[in-house]
Amino acid sequence: MPTTQTTPTLGDVAREAGVSTATVSRCLNAPERVVESTRKRVLAAVDVLGYTPNFAARVMAAKRTFTIGAIIPTMENAIFARGLQAFQEELHQLGYTLLVASSAYKPEIEQEQIRALVSRGADGLLLIGHDREDAIYDYLERQNVPALAAWTYRNDARIPSIGFDNHDAMFALTEEVLALGHTNLAMISGIIQGNDRARLRLDGVRDALGKHGLDPASLAVSEVPYDIERGTEEFVRLMKRRNPPSVVLCGNDVLAAGALIGAQQMGLTVPDDVSITGFDDIELARIVAPALTTVHVPHREMGRKAGRALVDTVEKKGTVRSTCLKTSIKWRQSLGARVKA
Repeated sequence: MPTTQTTPTLGDVAREAGVSTATVSRCLNAPERVVESTRKRVLAAVDVLGYTPNFAARVMAAKRTFTIGAIIPTMENAIFARGLQAFQEELHQLGYTLLVASSAYKPEIEQEQIRALVSRGADGLLLIGHDREDAIYDYLERQNVPALAAWTYRNDARIPSIGFDNHDAMFALTEEVLALGHTNLAMISGIIQGNDRARLRLDGVRDALGKHGLDPASLAVSEVPYDIERGTEEFVRLMKRRNPPSVVLCGNDVLAAGALIGAQQMGLTVPDDVSITGFDDIELARIVAPALTTVHVPHREMGRKAGRALVDTVEKKGTVRSTCLKTSIKWRQSLGARVKA
C-alpha cells in the first residue's frame, strides 16, 4: 500500500534542525533575532521538509493578516512602478505581503477596491493622492484600517502623506522655463477631476506665470489621460494654433514622450523649434530622443518611507507625520532657450 504523506509541522522542522520549536518560530517571524548559523540550519530544514508556516495560526496569534493593500491609478505605464517596488521591498523586510489593485483613475472603482481589500483583511492601505470623498475616510476609520497617501503631500488632510509638493515642483520648473526667455507656454495636463497631483501641477505653472507678470489665463491647457498617443495628438493640436507655444510643459513623462513624437511628425526640432518638458523622471525620460528635461521625483525613497510608516501605524509604534520629500529638476536636451525671431 502507498504510504500516506503527512504535512510537515513546526516540530518536524525543529527536530530536523536540532533546535526548539520556539527557535524555529523566531527564525521564521523575526530572523534578525536569530544567529546566522542557526538561521541557516532552520531554513535548510524548512527546504528539506517542504514546510509551510500555518498562516491562519499566525493571524490568530497576532490579530492581523500581515498584508498591506495598495491601490494605484494605473498599471499601464511606469509612473508608479519604481515607488511601488521600493514599497514592496520595505514591506517584505518587515514581514508583510503586498496586494495591489488598479482603479483606472475611476473613483467608483477605487471605492470598490478599498472595500474589497478591507474585507480580505488588509491591515493597512496605501492610496495615491488625497482627492476622494469623506465617506471613504469615514469607512476606513470605522473599520480601524489605517491609510497613507503617497505621490502627494498635505499636512492638513484626513490621512497622513509621504510624498512631494506637486505645486512647488512644477512652479520651480516653470520659473526655469521663464528664465530661458519663454513667455508663450502651453501645458498638456492629466485629467484634473479627482486627481490632486494633476491639479496642483497645473496650479504651479499658472502661479509661476502670475509671479513673473504674465497672465495665467494665457496658458493654453489640454487635459488628457496619461497616454503617449494622447500626448502626441494634443501636442500637434497646440502647435497648430495661430500663435503656437515656444515650450510645452507636460504633466508627466509619458505625455512628454508623446509630445516628442508629435514634434517629429510635424518636422519640428526639439528644442530649437519648440521645447518640451516632463515630470517624474521615469526611465522613459532618459531613453527618448532628445532626452527629457523633467522633474525628478524620489520614487524609491518615497516607497521605502511609506512602507515603514504604514507598518509602524499598523503595529501602533507611534503617530506617522506627513513628510514632504524634495524634488529636483533633471536637466537634459529637450529644453532650450527661446530663439528670438
